[in-house]
Amino acid sequence: MSGAGARVGVGTRFRYDGETVEVVEMAATTAGNEVVLKDSRGQVRRLTLKELLFTDRAVVIPERAGPSAGDVEEIASVVLGQLREDERHVVLERAEHVREVLSGYRSGSPELAREGEPRPEYASGELLEAKYAAKAAELGVGARSVRRWVALFREHGEAGLVPGRGHARGSAASADPRWVETALEVMAEYTDQARPSRTLVIERTRARVIARFGPEVVAQPSRATAFRILQELERRHPLFRLSTKRNRDIADRPGGPYGKLRPTRPGEYVLMDTTRLDVFGCDPLTLRWVQAELTVAMDWYSRCITGIRLTPVSTKAVDVSAVLFQCFRPRPAGRDWPRGAVWPEHGIPRTVLVDVDGATVGGLASPPLVPETLVVDHGRVYVSEHLTSVCRRMGISIQPARLRTGRDKGPVERFFRTLREGLLEVLPGYKGPDIHARGELPEADAFFFLDELEEIIREWIAVVYHCRPHAGLVDPGVPGLRMSPAQMFEHGMARAGYIEAPRDPDLAFEFLATKWRTVQHYGVEIDRRRYRGPGLPAPGIRSPYEGPVKNGWPFQIDPDDITHIYFRDPATRVWHTLTWEHAPAAGMPLSEDALVFARKLAASKYRYPDDRLAVADLLERWNLGLGTTLPERRIALRLSREQTALELPSTGVPEAGSLPSVRRALGEDSRPAGPPVAEPPVAEAGDDDEADLGPVDEDDFYADALEDV
Repeated sequence: MSGAGARVGVGTRFRYDGETVEVVEMAATTAGNEVVLKDSRGQVRRLTLKELLFTDRAVVIPERAGPSAGDVEEIASVVLGQLREDERHVVLERAEHVREVLSGYRSGSPELAREGEPRPEYASGELLEAKYAAKAAELGVGARSVRRWVALFREHGEAGLVPGRGHARGSAASADPRWVETALEVMAEYTDQARPSRTLVIERTRARVIARFGPEVVAQPSRATAFRILQELERRHPLFRLSTKRNRDIADRPGGPYGKLRPTRPGEYVLMDTTRLDVFGCDPLTLRWVQAELTVAMDWYSRCITGIRLTPVSTKAVDVSAVLFQCFRPRPAGRDWPRGAVWPEHGIPRTVLVDVDGATVGGLASPPLVPETLVVDHGRVYVSEHLTSVCRRMGISIQPARLRTGRDKGPVERFFRTLREGLLEVLPGYKGPDIHARGELPEADAFFFLDELEEIIREWIAVVYHCRPHAGLVDPGVPGLRMSPAQMFEHGMARAGYIEAPRDPDLAFEFLATKWRTVQHYGVEIDRRRYRGPGLPAPGIRSPYEGPVKNGWPFQIDPDDITHIYFRDPATRVWHTLTWEHAPAAGMPLSEDALVFARKLAASKYRYPDDRLAVADLLERWNLGLGTTLPERRIALRLSREQTALELPSTGVPEAGSLPSVRRALGEDSRPAGPPVAEPPVAEAGDDDEADLGPVDEDDFYADALEDV
């Protein structure tokens, strides 16, 4: 009988439901083999043999010793898997010697006999003790060692011949466990404190062990051994090698395995977060570097970026609303973007369509989605009453992440790292993730305006990020298949059968701020700006609203683009776009703060300025780079972000450094970025024409201009 087997028959004992029972009868029936069990109280029960052998309620009590799953020895694969190649060679060679002692053949079989086998001293007629002595003399070891090898080989095979490895010298397992646990306790106390030296931790551990257990009770390791123990404990509780912030993050990890939400379709969860970019942007007024923040919205299922917003200095609540605005109304794609990077205007992937060319006119930079749940952090810009109210009306649930728990938004945090490693590192002005990684003068290369930087990021997302396979995007049915975010979006449509697309794109206007104004014969006046357009109520019609302004009507305002406002007719519920009368003078989006500043500039220069003259003068001043004060710089940054998108031709999935927008900004591509834009009218500026100025040194131009100011 094999040592792994146990006889089951009359007289065999089992542990059933915690008590000992014995088989008193076995019978074959039409339903299968059955057994009759009797316990110590004489009670009898009848069970099928299948239930007795395969249920967790019953355990057989073997009659003789044998291997058990609870044995302290490691299994053979674990023992052999820890060997190096040279150690494995020694074990296999020793096994051949043992087989020669037992059978006369190193292979253990006469059919695989080698030349000269069996040798006379190991022939089958020799006594086993004589074979032990011959093998000991051959290998230069004692006969007792050979006898022990044979016994271990008979019991465990080759795994039994592995020499006892013991514990590594100076490891935590070889030291007193009380000293090790105390050292780990001391290391944990420094999680929220400044990083200590290893010597301090050793001395504090030594003093605490003596105070807790008494002197000469716990063996104190030597200094060298203590250093090796701390190095091993560093893997359990990092303290000396990583930064203190990283150590705190590791210490805050949950004790059990990580859990996460598992989205089943696109749009089910949308992650939103803001990060400070590790690259400087250029201030268009002072030509100095400035930091910028990036706000993104990511579809968790497909990892598609559905909206981005680059802001100077800090992020406002209006920027978060603008990102959600892009989820409902995505921005148009670049005209020269490759076909695979452009989404159809309806957002449905091309693989779902039959007539692809007929259905694709223009295109979008990202798919339109309606989030079911927003996962955001606790920043004030994400919990404003306006944003939460609009999300409540549209049925969008807001799920705040836990405080200081970045893993709750793990995919978007990983996107920020991918953006830094895949794009920002190759851009001029890159300053690294922290001050320790910063170069000597990273701001010396920063000449990207913020609008250029945003368009470069937007193009990289569409051309590279959305088209590159991600290790985290897998199909459980085909684990080896790696998909890109665009392919995962198509997979989600095929899997769920639908996507949550905006039922009405005009719902996006509800994310904008509201201002109350009356309607006059000339239109609507907001902060001395007059707007006109179709759909505006006639003057004299009483407003049905009881707002803060008597007989006032609500108008939706985008503070970063005041060239247009939006009005919804209360009778027809149709949205109308109203245009500022001086919008053609700007030639680009204009922020509200910029117009206020432009009026101040015009008032200090002209006796009777108007908005058209103020805007033209501001654009001229901005183009010359004459801004010097902090308000001027901030306003110019907002202006630069709202400029018309650059033309960014690209094909395939290029590297970040080969993106056309980057090459043009670096001066490596002389092709124009797009069609020429008509210059806005400017006020008469005297007789300082370009022909009269003569040659100008570009390096000293702005320095002289700033010095004069």
